[in-house]
Amino acid sequence: MVIYVDLDDFKVVNDTLGHPAGDTLLRNVADHLMAELKDATIARLGGDEFAILIDGVDSDDSLAAIARKVQACFMRHVMIDGQQADCSASIGIAVAPGDGTDGNTLMKHADLALYRAKREGKSGHHFFEPSLDEQARIRRQMELDLRRAIREGEFELYFQPLYSLTEEKLKGFEALIRWQHPEHGQISPLEFIPLAEETGLILPIGEWVVREACHQASMWSDDLSVAVNVSPKQFVSPDLTGKILQAIASSGISPQRLELEITESIFIANVEKTMATLYSLRELGVKIALDDFGTGYSSLSYLRSFPFDKVKIDRSFVTDLANGGNGHAIIRAITTLADALGMETLAEGVEEFDQLDILRREGCRNVQGFLLSKPLSAQNVREWMQSDEKLKFGSQAA
Repeated sequence: MVIYVDLDDFKVVNDTLGHPAGDTLLRNVADHLMAELKDATIARLGGDEFAILIDGVDSDDSLAAIARKVQACFMRHVMIDGQQADCSASIGIAVAPGDGTDGNTLMKHADLALYRAKREGKSGHHFFEPSLDEQARIRRQMELDLRRAIREGEFELYFQPLYSLTEEKLKGFEALIRWQHPEHGQISPLEFIPLAEETGLILPIGEWVVREACHQASMWSDDLSVAVNVSPKQFVSPDLTGKILQAIASSGISPQRLELEITESIFIANVEKTMATLYSLRELGVKIALDDFGTGYSSLSYLRSFPFDKVKIDRSFVTDLANGGNGHAIIRAITTLADALGMETLAEGVEEFDQLDILRREGCRNVQGFLLSKPLSAQNVREWMQSDEKLKFGSQAA
């Protein structure tokens, strides 16, 4: 049995406790593995990755039981200089001879299994399956296609309207990326954005989105804003502020018309650096919205530490309004908190007038969703604004 191991959140240990603490954790893990798996061959491959070879596994042995035993070796709290570091790992497993008969093949297949384990969540293990080979091939081809799409300009922005319930008028649009693949047609962002994040291709893609969104907004009325999602990897890039400034300058729009949407995950690694970046963006004049509020870490300290312009209520709470859940109370709590802090609120995924009525009663200021319009191409945005369609929403909702 060949086992490929990747420690979960090791970077957090380095970032919060320091690199010497990270080194201590690695040594502790190695010592514990050698003590618990005395008959195994154990190696550290580099960084926070380990490999374990368990030879002579009997055909009657339970492979799942061995996997659980190895997994348990990592599920510990480790004290380092008086501070606790939580240790866990994601594990991929390949077993000879079924998964391969040579070292390279077994390591490759264990690595593929590890990738699946990490995608399914932390602190888990996964055995190699032949289908993983095909999935890896598809993933590699999509990465190559993404690189071509960046070169050839295959991306397009669609725009979903943002409507003010307090002013009963259109306030702007959120820019949403679309990829029209020359062979496979339109590919969902849910498929290619995670891969773009993982490979770093989100940086050139994100830069293009900001430029194109500002360019399109320059052709709208001056009172309409454009909202752009900024990924966590974009956010930590050192030239983010400069890229935003260039996009604003080249388009000629007022900085106040650009709204950057970020998620709570950006606060996890380095809160101090995150705040510094947020304030540098604020100094440009752009607005900052906290996206998907209520689904992530939802620390109220984030709202207290930085004056966000807007808090976006996740669509799951809006959907819950029709299901008899506790969406009413949660939305009321968010709108009350945001009002007290001088922040606007926007509810995503509004599809029914009943939802709209509840959101209005609970004090939500802005909405977006299919009830107003599906995302529109740039050309259709201009046609839609010139038509009477956008006015029907306000009259029916009033």
